[in-house]
Amino acid sequence: MFRSRIWLVAVAGGSVLATAVSFFVYFNAVPVPMRVAEPLSLVPAVGTEEFRHLQSVVLDSAATPGNRIDVFENGEEIYAAKLEAIGQATHSITFETYEYWGEEIGGAFAEALANAAQRGVAVHAIFDFVGSVPASGEKFRRMEEAGVEVVRWRRPSWYQLSRFNHRTHRKLLIVDGMIGFTGGANVADPWKGNPDSGGYRDNHYRFEGPVVAHLQNAFMLNWLNARNRLLHATEYFPTLEARGELGAKVVNSSPREGTHRIRLMLLLAIAGSRDSILLATPYFYPDDMIMDALLDARDRGVSVDILLPDDEHYSAAFREASRNRWGGLLEAGVRIHEYQPSKYHAKLYVVDDYWVSIGSSNLDNRSFRLNDETNVIIMNRDLAETLTAQYERDLERAKTYDLETWETRPLTRRLLGWLAMTIGWHL
Repeated sequence: MFRSRIWLVAVAGGSVLATAVSFFVYFNAVPVPMRVAEPLSLVPAVGTEEFRHLQSVVLDSAATPGNRIDVFENGEEIYAAKLEAIGQATHSITFETYEYWGEEIGGAFAEALANAAQRGVAVHAIFDFVGSVPASGEKFRRMEEAGVEVVRWRRPSWYQLSRFNHRTHRKLLIVDGMIGFTGGANVADPWKGNPDSGGYRDNHYRFEGPVVAHLQNAFMLNWLNARNRLLHATEYFPTLEARGELGAKVVNSSPREGTHRIRLMLLLAIAGSRDSILLATPYFYPDDMIMDALLDARDRGVSVDILLPDDEHYSAAFREASRNRWGGLLEAGVRIHEYQPSKYHAKLYVVDDYWVSIGSSNLDNRSFRLNDETNVIIMNRDLAETLTAQYERDLERAKTYDLETWETRPLTRRLLGWLAMTIGWHL
């Protein structure tokens, strides 16, 4: 009898412990629930003042006028422009990135940031912990010894498992509070060169004008969270005069607040489309609501093109999980293209030759629900025309994936995709 009671107590205790561990893992790993879970209907066309007003209200702010933008393609242009800006800094540099590593590119940025700090520039840098694991400790020591304030963002800990899953995926560089960069490129050797030499195909953008203060604020959100200190001096937030004609709106998304604003941004634009949608992304695994929104757009007669990497430059499990969901899109006439020369890493959304979103977010659940992301919306036909021409040049180097190919894909690939889909929240 006594042994039976001990056994029952042990079983009960084990059950309680297992339940506690399960709840612990579950609530740390499962993303914050989606804020918008019903389809958006009767959204005004993106080219109208009604849409502009709705977007401003729903996404919390209006576009800031008076900006200019420079567009850079691939590592050769992107890194040259960013290193030049760092080299010319006189007061402050704020820098945030996801991937950071590599002797050539990682080393060049470590040296540039260290040199800036040594000449008296206040330099603050946030490196996502997971994305910077491959970087050598020597690079971080070089920067810190020179006076750079370094944050390794979201270092995992056993009591906060979500730190491992919630990454900063932002790519921000703000110099003297007056010049801001964002886009798709990380700071790592695979981006060096150009697609013909094996470098990743990517875009990045340089801003001048009042919108730079909003990019600076995006950095400050995470700096404040990491260091409990607000950098508010004029070295970081100078008064900014108009430098161009563009209106630009910064959209930040963060899992901590459960805001999911970039997901909402895209849902609004898709619902407001009337003519065409161009999407470019290295990772395509959106939730069912965005998939349905694309199908609704096709029902309205909107042309939809999606540009992705090809199989050779894609995680097999992620790719097959994504591909398993393409059937309905292909049947509806969505055109899916696979870029051939190298890894495609650009993130670009263009709607109705007018609405443009550029920045760090991919078209996947991770960007919409788990990562810190920053995008910029610009509603301008000239810029849309420029980026559409760029998109079309990339299409010339891509192959279109058709419904017949999808229907005859091997069973082994389908099974791999189904297995990967079991963790769809995190793809």
